[in-house]
Amino acid sequence: MATTTAKDGNLNIAFGKAYSWISEKFGKEAAENITALSTTQQEQKFAEKNLATKEDLANVKSELKVEISNTKADMIKWIFIFWVGQLAAMFGLLYFFFKK
Repeated sequence: MATTTAKDGNLNIAFGKAYSWISEKFGKEAAENITALSTTQQEQKFAEKNLATKEDLANVKSELKVEISNTKADMIKWIFIFWVGQLAAMFGLLYFFFKK
């Protein structure tokens, strides 16, 4: 029985009966070569799926942190502008109310 695992450990293929049958009919060397070929093909298919790696997730996480901090800065800026506008409106109303 031949078992292979992809680089990240998610792809696990057991060739059990096929490996035994090929080794009986064609010999152990042929069975190992066919198993290696099949393993290589499976790993290529797995790599083509463009799955996220830990490095990809870390990059996305750092980009999100930057975006969140930029958003917080923008919110603080607009809160300050709104606060100044509210004070100006309140002082304007108080000025016209107490003018007389």
